[in-house]
Amino acid sequence: MVTDFPRTLSLLRQEKKLSQKKAAEALGISQALLSHYENGVREPGLSFVVRAADFYGVSCDYLLGRTMSREGAAISVEELGDLSEEKGNVLRGSVSAMLQKKLLVNSSGILLDILGKVGHKGLIGDVSAYLSAAIYKAYRYVYMISGKYSDTMFPVAAHLFSDLCDAEMKMREYRLRALASSNQDSREPLEFPDLSIDGLSQEYPNLAPALLSVLHNVSESLEKMAPDQE
Repeated sequence: MVTDFPRTLSLLRQEKKLSQKKAAEALGISQALLSHYENGVREPGLSFVVRAADFYGVSCDYLLGRTMSREGAAISVEELGDLSEEKGNVLRGSVSAMLQKKLLVNSSGILLDILGKVGHKGLIGDVSAYLSAAIYKAYRYVYMISGKYSDTMFPVAAHLFSDLCDAEMKMREYRLRALASSNQDSREPLEFPDLSIDGLSQEYPNLAPALLSVLHNVSESLEKMAPDQE
């Protein structure tokens, strides 16, 4: 069974402020069966998935956890716009590489555009430094795998760069957490645009699928790593 389905089904019902009894009646099943579906005890048939998707106004892909876009299907390379598609700046390589390029370029583009609208220099600086350190670390490992090394390109010693990158990222992360805490308690908090799925989809119709896909993919990975809380 798709692990996201029970949780999504339950959240959609709660979002509509419906009791299990009311939702079950609308969906043409018993309350007990709906409870089993929402708790992952039983797996529904395709007809119920379609009926539930229509009732809650979402796509079957969203209901099954295949996408974070309520309207969209699973993402493909061709469907993604690309902020970096400028003349002479097109990645050539495997489909997998092209997909990841679009996901990361579009996602970081949205993130930085949002920060630009907020206009907080410290927030922009910390997020940019965090992302830059991650890119530096990943690129340097790729460079090492290639069998090359350049003191000019990478003056920081090979046995130090990884830990120093981690330290830089942790420091920036600490500052971001501190800003998040102070912003919640502030009398004049920073003003952000709508960061919900619907808000992102409306503001960035061509780019939002990439960010939503990244969020979904990382969420799945983290859930697999997390200890069983049952």
